[in-house]
Amino acid sequence: METEQKKAIGSVRDKIDSIDNTILQLLKERLDCAKTIGRMKDEENRAKWDPLRERQIYDRLLKDNNEIFPSDALKTIFHEIITTCRLSQRKALVAFLGPEATFSHLAGVKYFGHSADYKAMETIDDVFAEVDKGRTTYGIVPVENSIEGAVFSTLDCFMKYKVQICGELQLEISHNLVCRSGNIEDIQTVASHSQPLAQCRDWLRKHLPSIPTLPVFSTGAAAQMAANNPNIGAIASSLAITTYQLQVVVQGIEDYRGNTTRFLVIGKKSPTRSGLDRTSLLIGLMDRPGSLNEILTVLSEESINLAKIESRPIKGKQWKYLFFLDMLGHIEDEKIQRGCDKLRAMCSYFEWLGSYPQSDFSSTDS
Repeated sequence: METEQKKAIGSVRDKIDSIDNTILQLLKERLDCAKTIGRMKDEENRAKWDPLRERQIYDRLLKDNNEIFPSDALKTIFHEIITTCRLSQRKALVAFLGPEATFSHLAGVKYFGHSADYKAMETIDDVFAEVDKGRTTYGIVPVENSIEGAVFSTLDCFMKYKVQICGELQLEISHNLVCRSGNIEDIQTVASHSQPLAQCRDWLRKHLPSIPTLPVFSTGAAAQMAANNPNIGAIASSLAITTYQLQVVVQGIEDYRGNTTRFLVIGKKSPTRSGLDRTSLLIGLMDRPGSLNEILTVLSEESINLAKIESRPIKGKQWKYLFFLDMLGHIEDEKIQRGCDKLRAMCSYFEWLGSYPQSDFSSTDS
């Protein structure tokens, strides 16, 4: 009986091996097709990335799958396949707020896959500078958190550098307390970026009331410190655990579930329409009563959905502000184009920051 069962298992395993070999051969053929398309696009000087085409692929696969293979896993697998094939046409170098294993690094890997090359930078300002100067293809930066609000250093950099937004990614983030030993008794200081420290404030007050916190410029830097000092605990990502060989003390110490950070992908040129897009603007208002209401009236008249508005002071000009606007739609859409034309004529300052595909919501246990 046992021998027959072993034979049956062996037969199924042989079938799995055959399927795997077929998948591998088809992947190589798909990669070759992608390279051919890349060469054809080069001849016609066309953009390598076609967001509409990619969205159509995902929609078709999910429909054909009919929920037999887990949908989230299917999207993850094909995301890696599609990005790898696209990057075979032109390798991408992506700048992120470092060091390795920060949430920005994790967001970059989720967006671009493992085939891209990544470059750690010390500050968000440095990420913008790398893209602006053409030293990297893209950068990925946090722009807002569902609990702590806007990341002002990112917004301020849009006023300083000439880049465009190429995409966005939303991550549901769960924070881990980590250290070298994994024992909470060894922790004498808790280090992390200021936002994770704020997002875990109540937990730290309740469970580590006498332990001081140390704000540092990134969660990756905090993980590095914890790896080098047995008495430092860090609030960091799951990627940091493997990167710096740390142990988990407590998982999920954030005060509120559903903590989500939105990241922006910046580059030199926004992509074409995907059919489900967002447009970002940076505008300055005329110095007269009702000027903001005039802007909102234009958007209402054009039936444009305003997704976000945020003001930031202009450096060196006291009590003067610029406004960041996010609208649903693409600059190639007629109503968005009409609305932007009207705003350009009404505003003291107008800059289109980019139109880009809206993100598919992603979650991580990081």
